[in-house]
Amino acid sequence: MRKFAGHAVRMVQIVLFGVILTAPANATAPGNTILIAGDSTAADYASARYPQTGWGTMLRCAVAPNVRILNHAMGGRSTRSFLAEGRWDRLRADILPGDTVLIQFGHNDATRAKPERWAPAQTDYRDNLLRFIRDVGMAGGVPVLVTPVARLNFGPDGRAVADFALWSDVMRDLAIKTGTPLIDLEARSRAWLDRAGPNGSKALYLHYSAQDNVAAFPKGISDNTHFSELGARQVADLVAGGLKLLALPISETIAAPRPALTRTTPLGRTDCQ
Repeated sequence: MRKFAGHAVRMVQIVLFGVILTAPANATAPGNTILIAGDSTAADYASARYPQTGWGTMLRCAVAPNVRILNHAMGGRSTRSFLAEGRWDRLRADILPGDTVLIQFGHNDATRAKPERWAPAQTDYRDNLLRFIRDVGMAGGVPVLVTPVARLNFGPDGRAVADFALWSDVMRDLAIKTGTPLIDLEARSRAWLDRAGPNGSKALYLHYSAQDNVAAFPKGISDNTHFSELGARQVADLVAGGLKLLALPISETIAAPRPALTRTTPLGRTDCQ
C-alpha cells in the first residue's frame, strides 16, 4: 500500500512538473492581444452572412502570427448598450498588461429613436469613453480611440459626408485632453470613399440585387452602413495603417505591405490571401 502511495505521489509530481513546463508555452504573452470594442461595422459574422464582413474580422490579416485579435464588437451596440449589457466588463476581464484596446462607437450612439442606444455626444458618450479609457489604463492596457467609420453617403459636392461628426469631434477632443492615441477612421474612410467615388464605393458596402444570387440576401440588399468582404478588407487596412503610425508597441507587429487587405476583387471568403 505504501509502495502504491509513493508511486502515486511521484506520478502527481511528474504531472505537476509537466504543467509547470508547458503552461508558459500555451499562455498568451501580455501585450500580444488587440481587443476590439465596437458595433456591427467591426463585428464578426457567421459564414452564412457572407459577404457581410466587419473590419475587425479582417484586421487579423494585418498582424504578426503571434498576435491575437479578440473581437468583442457586436451589431447594434453603442457605448451605452455595450456597458449596460455587461459586454464592456467581459472585454475588460480579457485585458492583460500591455494589450491594446481599439474603441469604435458612434453609429448607434447617434440613434435618438432607440433610447437603449442613444448617447448624446457631449454628455453620455463623452462620459462613457472616459470610463473606457480609465478602465483600460487601470488594467494595464493601451486604449486607442477610433472615430466612427464613414457610411456610403455623398453630399451634393460629390464628397463623402461625416454622418457622426459630433461624436467624432468628442472623440478627437478626448484624445487630445487625455493623451489617448487616436485613429481618425472617419477622416481616413471619407478620403477612401472620395477616391472610390459614389459608384465605385457601392462594391465596398452591401449593394446586391436579387439577380446577383447572393445566398444571404436572396431579395437583394441596399445597405449603406455595412461592408462587403472587399470593403471590410480595405477598412481593416485603414485601421492597420493608423495603428502603425501611432508608434505603440503593438505597431511593430503591423505588417507592411498588407496585400490581403488591399485586394481590388473579393476572394469569396475571409481568408488572409
